[in-house]
Amino acid sequence: MILRYSALLAAAMFSAQAMAAAPSDMRNYRDLALSGAGDRVAALETVNPPDAAKRAHASVVVRDGASGKVLASYDPCVKCDYNFPAWSPDGKALAFIGNDSKSGTATLYIASAGKVRGVTQVKGVANTARWAPNGKQLALLATVGARKSTGATEAGAPQVGEIGADEDEQRIGVVAPAGGTLRLLSPADTFVYEYDWTPDGKGFVVTSAKGNGDNNWWIATLGHVDADSGALRILAAPNTQLSMPRVSQDGKTVAYIGGLMSDFGSVGGDIYTLPLAGGEPVDITPGFAGSFSGLDWRNGQILASAQIGAEQALVSIDPQTRSQRVLWSQQATAGTACEGCLSLSADGTIAATALESFERAPHIVAGRLPQLAAITHDNDGLPAAVNARSINWNSDQFKVQGWLLAPLKTEPGKQYPMATIIHGGPAAAATPMFITPGKGTRGLIRDLTAKGYFVFLPNPRGSYGQGLAFSSANRRDMGGGDWRDILAGIDAVEAAAPVDDQRLALIGHSYGGFMTMWGVTHSQRFKAAVAGAGIANWISYYGQNGIDQWMIPFFGHSAYDDPAIYRAASPIESIKAARTPTLITVGERDVECPPAQSVEFWHGLKAIGTPTSLVIYPGEGHAFQQPQHRADERARTLAWLDKYLK
Repeated sequence: MILRYSALLAAAMFSAQAMAAAPSDMRNYRDLALSGAGDRVAALETVNPPDAAKRAHASVVVRDGASGKVLASYDPCVKCDYNFPAWSPDGKALAFIGNDSKSGTATLYIASAGKVRGVTQVKGVANTARWAPNGKQLALLATVGARKSTGATEAGAPQVGEIGADEDEQRIGVVAPAGGTLRLLSPADTFVYEYDWTPDGKGFVVTSAKGNGDNNWWIATLGHVDADSGALRILAAPNTQLSMPRVSQDGKTVAYIGGLMSDFGSVGGDIYTLPLAGGEPVDITPGFAGSFSGLDWRNGQILASAQIGAEQALVSIDPQTRSQRVLWSQQATAGTACEGCLSLSADGTIAATALESFERAPHIVAGRLPQLAAITHDNDGLPAAVNARSINWNSDQFKVQGWLLAPLKTEPGKQYPMATIIHGGPAAAATPMFITPGKGTRGLIRDLTAKGYFVFLPNPRGSYGQGLAFSSANRRDMGGGDWRDILAGIDAVEAAAPVDDQRLALIGHSYGGFMTMWGVTHSQRFKAAVAGAGIANWISYYGQNGIDQWMIPFFGHSAYDDPAIYRAASPIESIKAARTPTLITVGERDVECPPAQSVEFWHGLKAIGTPTSLVIYPGEGHAFQQPQHRADERARTLAWLDKYLK
């Protein structure tokens, strides 16, 4: 999932009392940052708005790292979206960025001693502020004159004029903490996705690519940018996707996560290292039975967050011996973006993160490893909405995992309908989440289970959590082994739970939307389906979407060089077999899965007389942003399933 950022300038501070939420509200925590001493935690905190037509607005909240007491709250721009607060090396100041989409500006703020001030402003968008090791400079990623929000899941810019002649480029910029004009460093023709200061403060390691930032992350290289000249030197061009570049504390080695990944921001793979001077990357975690999602260097060791089966873990890795040791794990989801999955103190002995599970609402945990304890209790009174358990089954040579969610109350002897929801990606995973009313998948699951549906969340091959071989096993085989895994998972669920095989539904968005289209053209097992932002025809899709570079790693060649593999995986080729009533939804300006794909599938279903409905949401990209559109999609989904399954 590509990360989204937006924001502006102004200043105001809320009291701790103003942060108190009503018992029925749920507080969310994201982009968490632990101070170097481990004594304070900063996070972006929101409370679900009671009005579903409004979006939650975050404040930057600082808490005591032991008690969770609110020490300060900052909200200098009530129209802004903030991202990734970062502590200064001495722990006295907190930097963060606010993006104001209405004014088209981004502001870098510094908060200290209860006051906040604007440091610099950019006409465009910006994200990811980071202090220089000596605290004398601040760096950030800025897109000056941006025509759209950063990321391929955001609504695309209008396609008018000469297409591709002028691309948005995200660049590293630096400014003194005292303020001034941002100095853009990295090359003007290059999009920088991620960066990390080198320990001497003289440069940065980066993942970057020339040209269109939405499209070229899949071919990004690892490089070094000089802090004085801005010159970019390529360190390596791996044959995998790469993320989270980090430099060792002695400045000699770069570590990063590499693997087959389908979206920037959805990270999973093995850990690779290479000299900062450049060279061939080496996999130091070969055969690891999980997927790494974040990493940092501490005292010559790598501390990395990972998904291992059904659990989130923190793993210590010795890069010399390649030995691994799990320091902490829990059946939960940590963080919302892995810049903030697990945040560490400077010496690596204290950690903090925001956790949630099917049983427990979001809360911040912190403490000296391996003992992490809850320090926030805002959501303790919220009851679980589902009964959940991890389900494991065998499919071909793989052991596969997923989640089965059941209504809180079931009647003995009664059979229940079930909706299988296939996650996006495909390089991603369904992980524990607290089920709440309202927007997104959470709200849909809550409504479904409240109506008496079971919900199945499978993690078929291609998903994270079981190692690089598993997450790469759908290469040149989407709709093959992964579909067999899902069907085998449904069989396993029916053997373990009171699910009615005659009342099954299939739901998915993005890759899940494709798999839903594939499913209804390859099975008569489902009585209703909902395909969001799907892909009907991989050949036409190759020429329509704004991110065709993602397809080469998964298909091996372009659609022009190997059209047979693309046709073989296209649901439209089997459209005459589709008998399942299918609701189709998509955003009008979806860059990743353009609406033409949904129109093509809808047209095919209409032509053969299969019940169908198509809804295109105005102004939306791949990830819907407007609450009213999310609510409408959910209502239509529920009505569609009730019509054909009840």
